[in-house]
Amino acid sequence: MILYINSCVRSDSRTDRLARAVLDKMGKYTELYLPDEDIKPLTEETLGQRTELLADNDLNDPVFYYAHQFANAEKIVISAPFWDGSFPSLLKVYIENIYAVGIVSRYDEKGMPVGMCKAQELVYVTTAGGRYIPDFSYDYIKAIAENYFGIKSTRLVMAEMLDIVGFDAEKILQEAIAGI
Repeated sequence: MILYINSCVRSDSRTDRLARAVLDKMGKYTELYLPDEDIKPLTEETLGQRTELLADNDLNDPVFYYAHQFANAEKIVISAPFWDGSFPSLLKVYIENIYAVGIVSRYDEKGMPVGMCKAQELVYVTTAGGRYIPDFSYDYIKAIAENYFGIKSTRLVMAEMLDIVGFDAEKILQEAIAGI
């Protein structure tokens, strides 16, 4: 199963357009549109409940639905516009909710994380109004995917400079789509 994690909130999102062009090349997929999901930041109460479930090895509780979905995906595509030097906060909240030891990763005898996800590839799709700087967006996703989730390959697909006066945003986007 290809899992499409869509964190684009705009109905006319250029990032979503670019991601769907990637998905068209990949085949059938399941979309998780984060703005429609009831995903919330962990609180003291929800973190306590989750910690207790993990300690009891009760990994089938509904709270772990998204973690299982992510861990069982064969390929993952994430669409995330470049906002304020990073990605939409909803994507970080999603990652916080899926990071469950025993589902997406485990620890080895030295205390190092070992990924448990089936996906061999994660494609991160983004667009930026100006220059794209991956430090706190793609680089973060790449590091957590490879070092914690066990996803061997990550790939960045992006279009940048879309809001700069004198640049043709549609042409840039079409060139990015053609380059997929």
